[in-house]
Amino acid sequence: MSHKALIVIDAQHSFRHSSYWSENDLPDYLANQQALIDGCVQQGIPVVQVFHVEDQGHFSMASGNVRALSELSIDPQLVIHKRCHSAFAGTALAAHLTERGITTLIISGIRTEQCCETTTRQASDSGFNVDFVSEATLTFPMTHARSGRVYTPAQIRERTELVLEDRFARIVTVAQALAG
Repeated sequence: MSHKALIVIDAQHSFRHSSYWSENDLPDYLANQQALIDGCVQQGIPVVQVFHVEDQGHFSMASGNVRALSELSIDPQLVIHKRCHSAFAGTALAAHLTERGITTLIISGIRTEQCCETTTRQASDSGFNVDFVSEATLTFPMTHARSGRVYTPAQIRERTELVLEDRFARIVTVAQALAG
C-alpha cells in the first residue's frame, strides 16, 4: 500500500472559457501532467481528482465544463468538488487521505499560484509531506493591479517555488516525484 497520493487540482475544461486562458504552456503541462498520472498509476499511487465548482458561470456543474481536460487520460480513485482555493477547505479530502494512511501528497494541476499553492500550504499545515511538481502545474500571465507589470507563467512558477520550498513543500520534477 502506498503512503502517497497524487492530487490533480482543477485540470478542468472550465478554464478554457476564462478570459485569461492561454495555450502557450499547455503542451508541456499536459505532457508532464500525464506522465505524472501514468507514473503514479504504474506505482499503485492513488490518484485524486479535484474540481473547482461555483454556482454560476463556466465553473458551475450546469455548464458541463466541470470535467477533466479532454487531452488527459485520468481514472481517479476519488473525485472531490471544492468551492474554495484549497482542496481541503470544506471537503472530505483530509479524512479520506488519513483513513488510508496517506502521509505524502504529490501536488499538480491548475493554477500554480492559486489552488495548487493554497492546497500545498494547507496540506503542510495539516501534517502532510508535500511534493510540489511545478512542471506539472499550469498558470497564465497576470498583471499587477498597481504597477501594471505583467508576470509571465515562468515568473509566477518561480515565485511559487520560492515561497513553498523548504517551508511547505519539496519542489520536484515529475521524475523526482516518481522516484521517491
